Amino acid sequence: MQRRGSWLTRLRSYLLFLPIVYVYTGMLGTVALLVSIFDGTGRMQHRIAHIWASVILKTVGIRVRVSGLNNLHPPLSAIYAANHLSAIDIPVLYSSLPGQFRIMAKRGLFRYPFLGWYLKRSGQIPIVIGDAHASLRSLNRAGDALRKGMPLVVFPEGGRSATGCLKAFMGGAFYVAIRVQAPVVPMAIVGTYELLPMNSFHMIPGDVDLVIGEPIPTAGLRLRDAEKLAEQVRQVISELYDSVAKRTARVPASGSDTVANRQEELGS
Repeated sequence: MQRRGSWLTRLRSYLLFLPIVYVYTGMLGTVALLVSIFDGTGRMQHRIAHIWASVILKTVGIRVRVSGLNNLHPPLSAIYAANHLSAIDIPVLYSSLPGQFRIMAKRGLFRYPFLGWYLKRSGQIPIVIGDAHASLRSLNRAGDALRKGMPLVVFPEGGRSATGCLKAFMGGAFYVAIRVQAPVVPMAIVGTYELLPMNSFHMIPGDVDLVIGEPIPTAGLRLRDAEKLAEQVRQVISELYDSVAKRTARVPASGSDTVANRQEELGS
């Protein structure tokens, strides 16, 4: 893989892209907070998040190609399970997925100014790792949202991949899916790692693919099948990712590259 970007693209990212992203986030975050006073459904806040995501991607020069949207029609009350490669993943999903959804996100994100305020006011669901009682409350909230017909986006790896390869999936979201008997829609995000890897502020323009797989039903499954379902979804996402990686010369999701080798290749 060629070295990622140059000193010129680094300067552009640090001096132009990052300040603009912060300004967009502050401005539209404030608007979303004000709107939340009058909009109890979250519809307008979600629309603002869509605008925020689209403007950021357009500013940086990131183009998203979406395939498999027909798998979300008619609209499903489902778990949308996606791999997690980059901070760009959330704008990719907000700009590309139809209709409202809620995100199951790590509680630490809820502490950030504007972003955290938006997450709280718009009904996103914090996930607490390492606290059994708090985790159970979060999973109960997720189940309630699904029963009311609201799709949930989850990154089952629990955080961004430092290597660009799929990590093991945690079972919490799949426990919720089985409990509510809601389907799981596997989604592969391909290309964001190359544009903005973990622990980097060096953003570069490029193409991203979002591949939406066929819903996986949970009817008839029992709670003890959550881990098996998690592995099934992981396998489907890996296959979706690899199908795109092969034709775009990206590293396969199941690749065995070491962190050091990947960082050296990307020039991080």
